[in-house]
This record gives sequence, C-alpha cells and structure tokens, in this order.
Amino acid sequence: MIQKDATYVVMGLLDSDSIAYAIGKAIEKWGGKVIFTVQNERMKKIFFDRGSKMTDAEKARLDIRFCDVTVECDVCNFFKTVGPIAGVVHSIAFANPKTCLGEEFHTDAIEDIKLGFHISCISLATVARHAWPHMKDGGSIVALTFESRVAFPYYNWMGVNKAALEATVRALARRHGKDLIRVNAVSSGPVLTKAAKSIPHFAFLSRHWKKVSPLPWDPTGEKEQVANAAAFLLGPYSQKITGQVIHVDGGASIAGGEMMPHERPHAYVVEDEEEPVAPPAKPAA
Repeated sequence: MIQKDATYVVMGLLDSDSIAYAIGKAIEKWGGKVIFTVQNERMKKIFFDRGSKMTDAEKARLDIRFCDVTVECDVCNFFKTVGPIAGVVHSIAFANPKTCLGEEFHTDAIEDIKLGFHISCISLATVARHAWPHMKDGGSIVALTFESRVAFPYYNWMGVNKAALEATVRALARRHGKDLIRVNAVSSGPVLTKAAKSIPHFAFLSRHWKKVSPLPWDPTGEKEQVANAAAFLLGPYSQKITGQVIHVDGGASIAGGEMMPHERPHAYVVEDEEEPVAPPAKPAA
C-alpha cells in the first residue's frame, strides 16, 4: 500500500477533521512518514491549535510546516527542506463563498475567481514542479477533487476549478511519466469538514448523494474510505495508474437519477429534503 519508512508530504492540513489529516493517518498506518503543510502560522493557530480535538501530545508528534502554495518561493523553499520523498498529496482548494458560490453563478468578483483558480488548480502544477526533483526513483502525486462532469447548484466556480484541476492532473501525468511519477486524483463524495461547512447548502449535496448513491454514503464518516484510496494511489500497488480520476463516492457518479426503493440497501433510510426556496423579490420602489 505505502512504502514502509518512506516520506510523504500531505499539503492542506486544516484541523484533525480534515481529509488531509485522515490521509496522513492512513499513510502512517501503512508504515510511511508524513510531513503536513499548513498555509501559514496564523491558519494553524486558528484552525488546528484551537479547533483540533487532539491532545497537546498528539499535536506535538506531528511534523507540520508552513507553505503558501500561491507564493512560488514558499513552495520552492519548502521542498528544499523535505529531502527524498515518495509522494505528495494536494488537498487544497478555495473559493470565496460570498462571491464564487451560492445561488447566482455570475459575479463581477474577477479577482476572487482568479484567486480561487490559483489556489485550487494552478498550485498543483507549482507543487509538482518543485516536488518531482525530490522523487529520484519515481513517486506519486494525488489531488483531491469533486465530481466536475455535471454542474451542481450552489457549487458554481468551485466546480469550474475542479474541472480544471482534473485537466491539470492529466497534463502532469503525461509530463512526468518519463520521471516515473504518477499523477492522479481522488473524487470524493461530500464529506463534512470545516472547509465543507463554508459551501452554501452543503446539506443539500449530502442528501442528494444519499438519494443517488448505490452504496450507502455517510458524509460524516467516509473520510477514512477517501484516505485509503489516496494511500493506494500513493503506494507501489498502483504503479501503472496515472492521469486518472478515481471516484470514491458510493457510486453516485455512475447513477442515472435517484435510486429506487428496491435498489437501496436494507434499512437504508433517506430523509426527504425540501428544495431551498429563494426569498421573495423586493417590490420595485
């Protein structure tokens, strides 16, 4: 699954409930060593130090370093400190929920769109450019994505960013094949994390998944399944897989329409959800 005693970089740690942390734990479970990155010290204090459920001893055990993926010299200098590595996880994304997500797709917040695209997509190429020299014997890069072949309500520009991220995965896979470096993505179903809570109507996505997923999907309990898939793609058992988007979503991505009652697992109950109703328009003055 994972190269024993090899070092892996997991970028995008927010708190102990994040997918990045779950992936790090999976790597350690299979015998790997993990270096986590956080954007900066301020983010670490706000989300990890104050919001984490871990003990001080558990926090102290982690190797956490700082790296802002929008600043090229930060990325370059960070990878100069890591030594030989076997793989990198890119668990980083951002879209301003006030301007790039929500009921209306159109926005004049062009700078917000650019920033979200830089963080969510361009940064993967930046990371790959500075990481691959440290994988002398080959390795693996894994990004985290979300179903981008269809347009979901409220997800808006983040959906665009994820589609671009997946295209970047394919381009990087082609570029780095000669270096024996594989580049793939894990497309997860909705997982409840601190970042997910900033997505407007995240509960709508979660309930939608329960209606269309052939396998039961629990947004609060599937991080480990996503992490296991990432660990598989990082390790030697996936050495002929590259440029792929692996869906870990209960099968929702292959289902046409909602699952019928006779198709559902026994005793799997899906709560009905009313469609969100927009507030009535104010009368013209």
